[in-house]
Amino acid sequence: MSGNTIGKLFKLTTFGESHGEALGGIIVGCPSGIKLDFDAINLEMSRRKPGQSSIVTQRKEEDNIQFMSGIFEGKTTGTSIGFLIQNTDQKSQDYSDIKNTYRPSHADYVYEKKYGIRDYRGGGRSSARETASRVVAGAIAKQIIPSIKINAFVSSIGDIYLNKPYQNLDFSKIESNVVRCPDSETAAKMEQLIRETKKDGDTVGGTITCVIQNVPIGLGEPVFDKLHADLGKAMLSINAVKGFEYGSGFCGAQMKGSEHNDLYNPDGTTKTNLSGGIQGGISNGMDIYFRVAFKPVATLIQKQEVLDNQGNIVELQGKGRHDPCVLPRAVPIVEAMAALVLADFYLINKIYQK
Repeated sequence: MSGNTIGKLFKLTTFGESHGEALGGIIVGCPSGIKLDFDAINLEMSRRKPGQSSIVTQRKEEDNIQFMSGIFEGKTTGTSIGFLIQNTDQKSQDYSDIKNTYRPSHADYVYEKKYGIRDYRGGGRSSARETASRVVAGAIAKQIIPSIKINAFVSSIGDIYLNKPYQNLDFSKIESNVVRCPDSETAAKMEQLIRETKKDGDTVGGTITCVIQNVPIGLGEPVFDKLHADLGKAMLSINAVKGFEYGSGFCGAQMKGSEHNDLYNPDGTTKTNLSGGIQGGISNGMDIYFRVAFKPVATLIQKQEVLDNQGNIVELQGKGRHDPCVLPRAVPIVEAMAALVLADFYLINKIYQK
């Protein structure tokens, strides 16, 4: 079965496990002649990699990318782009205690029941380490659509919310703090909550907001390949994601049509943007914005009851290096998945324009 590939024209297939020799991917459908900015690709990887601050997992991975094919003299050739990311700091012994047990709310149990075997070291294929390959491909996708600007940021941690509309935020400040929240006062509160949660051996969730600007009109396909449907699937495929809403989202369900309709200006733009830049599944030229909800990490560094493979409920305390909150490192992943979807639809749209 598949399940490891995303995209229609611009396709990414990923492989590898958290504690295997390497992760990697194969990109098919990348146009030829694109001069790649490798510094930009490495920057995206540095935003995602572990060990970047004291509030994330302390696993140390440089995440250097080895491109194997599809690039010549710095330009894409139009053939498949293959790449590898070596794993260099695995500590598989940290997971020996969960060899015969299943962590609550983790993929452990269902992987073993589905496949009859599981790689318990770091979660194997279900580990968030897998997302490194997505960020490589997303960084390349961004270079296919350079005029489209994608900015994601942490908008809540636990019960701490960034209560400012995105139009009032300075996206250049997203990288000014370890939480990746563009408001310094809110970021400080979020960081404190993460540190307190980590000290207790617990974890905390939150939300990431993504804003996409300069999107041309016409991206997205009826009926089953609507732009927001593919964005939703891309976001929900990220580890720990529990929800996706775009535009007015669930708040729109509480409104009347007279309140919710985006009235037009003479040039085709709209006075409001509760549609979130998408109408009928097709981009309308307004800003696309959406929010993604992440659950707390399932592995706790405190004692909790777990199920073992003999059907017994036993007590287990997690070990190893885990994120107390995935949100700061998930920001570039959200951007990467958005870029993959938009680049794919951009290439599809070019076919219609010929």
